[in-house]
Amino acid sequence: MHQQHTEKKINKPNKIKIRNTNAGNKKVNYRWAAIIVIWTFIFSITLSFISSSLMNNVSIGIAFIILIIIIFLGILFDIIGIAVTAASETPFHSMASRRIGGAKQAVKLIRNAEKVSNFCNDVVGDIAGIISGATSATIVAQLTERYSALNTVFIGLILTGSVAALTVGGKAIGKSIAISKSNYIVYKVGVIIYYLSGALGNKKR
Repeated sequence: MHQQHTEKKINKPNKIKIRNTNAGNKKVNYRWAAIIVIWTFIFSITLSFISSSLMNNVSIGIAFIILIIIIFLGILFDIIGIAVTAASETPFHSMASRRIGGAKQAVKLIRNAEKVSNFCNDVVGDIAGIISGATSATIVAQLTERYSALNTVFIGLILTGSVAALTVGGKAIGKSIAISKSNYIVYKVGVIIYYLSGALGNKKR
């Protein structure tokens, strides 16, 4: 008997061409990138100088409060940046047609989601990180100066780890809130911008 050898044909996967959507064909906005880089540089230097100058003249308790506020602001802006990218523009059109305050501002935020998220997540996030680092260093210096028996390296590591843990944990919780309540968050931010623009407009008059 002759053994029949059967050849197994291996089906190669078909080449799939993935085409970009219209949203993916947007050109890179180099002008905005250049502007945001310059402003981030200026804000970082200015706020870092101000924070380092002020921290040397405050008590340890006040410094801790300022540190918590900075961490909270970083988390808050991270939530706004994510909410803007996840929100839907559609429900705000009917609100804007009924002249509900904040609706038009919400639409503008969503249409400029790339820039808003870049500012909130990257610019504010980086600046908050710089200031929180400077504040932590000041707190460690004050603690070791007041209590000479404390180990500077150990206290610095504990404080740095605590700040990182609070920031990452807070942003993790904030991301789920931002995605699930994106439209509500964007609307509230739009309302704040609406009232601020109205107040500034009245002052100019």
